[in-house]
Amino acid sequence: MCGIVGYIGHREAYPIIIKGLKRLEYRGYDSAGIMLFDGQELKVSKTKGKVTDLEEKSSREMTINGTIGIGHTRWATHGVPNDVNSHPHVSNSGNLVIIHNGIIENYAPLKEELIKRGYVFHSDTDSEVLINLIEDVQKKENLKLGKAVQIALNQVVGAYAICVFDKQKPDEIVVARLGSPLAIGVGEDEYFIASDASPFIEYTSNAIYLEDEEMAVVRLHKPLKIRKIKDDTLVDPYIQELKMNLEQIEKGGYDHFMLKEIYEQPSVIKDTYRGRLHANLGLIQMAGIEDNLEKFLNANRILIVACGTSWHAGLVAEYIFEEFTRIPVEVEYASEFRYRNPVINKGDVVIAISQSGETADTLAAIKLAKERGAFVFGVCNVVGSSISRETHAGAYTHAGPEIGVASTKAFTTQITVLTMIALRLAKAKGTLTNSDFHRYLQELEIIPEKVAEALQTNDKAKEIAEIFKTAPNCLYLGRGYNFPVALEGALKLKEISYIHAEGYPAAEMKHGPIALIDEHMPVIVIAPKQGHYDKVVSNIQEIKSRSGIIIAVVTKGDTQVRELADYVIEIPETSDALSPLLTTIPLQLLSYHIAVMRECNVDQPRNLAKSVTVE
Repeated sequence: MCGIVGYIGHREAYPIIIKGLKRLEYRGYDSAGIMLFDGQELKVSKTKGKVTDLEEKSSREMTINGTIGIGHTRWATHGVPNDVNSHPHVSNSGNLVIIHNGIIENYAPLKEELIKRGYVFHSDTDSEVLINLIEDVQKKENLKLGKAVQIALNQVVGAYAICVFDKQKPDEIVVARLGSPLAIGVGEDEYFIASDASPFIEYTSNAIYLEDEEMAVVRLHKPLKIRKIKDDTLVDPYIQELKMNLEQIEKGGYDHFMLKEIYEQPSVIKDTYRGRLHANLGLIQMAGIEDNLEKFLNANRILIVACGTSWHAGLVAEYIFEEFTRIPVEVEYASEFRYRNPVINKGDVVIAISQSGETADTLAAIKLAKERGAFVFGVCNVVGSSISRETHAGAYTHAGPEIGVASTKAFTTQITVLTMIALRLAKAKGTLTNSDFHRYLQELEIIPEKVAEALQTNDKAKEIAEIFKTAPNCLYLGRGYNFPVALEGALKLKEISYIHAEGYPAAEMKHGPIALIDEHMPVIVIAPKQGHYDKVVSNIQEIKSRSGIIIAVVTKGDTQVRELADYVIEIPETSDALSPLLTTIPLQLLSYHIAVMRECNVDQPRNLAKSVTVE
């Protein structure tokens, strides 16, 4: 959600910023802008639309030289997407410039007060209010920019990641964060600023991730100084070595990042359990679990909080944890968790799941759970993210950068991590027999090979997509472990093809959705041989008797469902508990191909952002 790129150093800033903005397009945005300083004047260009539109416009409007600059991709919160509301925003004096991710909740009274003091506003954004507030503080007290930013931020309520530039101080950029990520790349006599490390990975492997309520004055030829916004305390910069590489954030010959990430799943699932799963020794070793084993074993219950696809992974985990460990589990929408005054006790364990590790609602749920005394364990993908720092302990999924807005490999790697946790707890509790425990370890170890086999359904999925690409609606049905997969399959179709789709437990069809069944309604049924097979067959028969169109995902060699279904996609056989790792694959491929055929923007669906960093 929104993207920030900044540069100060010895190189030309423009190509670095433009390339960086393109790498942040996956975050979702509706407009883009750039500011350069050539040593004499500020040059600003911004536009509704894509970064390519910004390139075309900026090349007409301004000279593009300068070794300091900032750029932004905006996802609209206050004010419609248009050129005026795009970032950067310039203060009334014309000296100060800001780019801002997040939301200033008390912008209205601040704006009203500034108008009384003679300030004029040209946009509908909260960000323009913030830059003029900073200017007002700076003028009234004759302060340096860094101090003015600090005082102004102590007056605002909300979330932000900001870069502020003052043309009267052309050798520095002031940055700050609260609730929205910001990274600083440290090079040789140069600094890079970005929402994540992808814009500067080719220039440096050293990065500093600002913590909440921290700010920094980034100066040329001077060491970085980080301070706490509230009390001005100095913070020692912690430089991390980046683990990602340039190849990971490029398409690698695929037409879309989403397709690349679907096909990466065999390797990233293996990366997820590498060093943790030792099937030949009958061991699972995860530091975050081993160090906190008693907290899990003594838990009254486990609460899982997440949003979107991560919530679906949490639902799969609910089935797995209760089956394997006999610990009661509740799965909560993080976006609702803090607003319903939930009952949280000191004996509870909260597992927070987020691909980005920056999801605002999930972070808020974590903070509430910690305040109530729960032990909080994070499952996320991005090293150094806010959730990884805010939780008591956790586990990374090691899926590598996920650029496509619609999550694919995040889902399967989250399930992999959660399955390993459940198996480790079951072993410690003795709630699985030794033979079952070893069987699951061995099966999980070979799951990547079976996922690779499931990917061979691509041509079949494409063939079916051609038939149903114009369908206005679609139903997804599953039972047991595969009910959450039905929800996830429906979400994928909605997200990237804009076809209305709903997922249901198959048995719930009779309690309302069956009224929708006719000869025009495609129904995707997840029907692997393991699990509640006979019941699902009965549900299929009910749909067929009402002329519904059945697309079935079945275990290889199935004959019974094949006779009933109109279209069949086969996957390898595995245990019921691990089947979501396979059944989700053809649903991802089906959604992808339908979206491509409908000429939708697969990697950047309309209205969506990869990381939702505001509520």
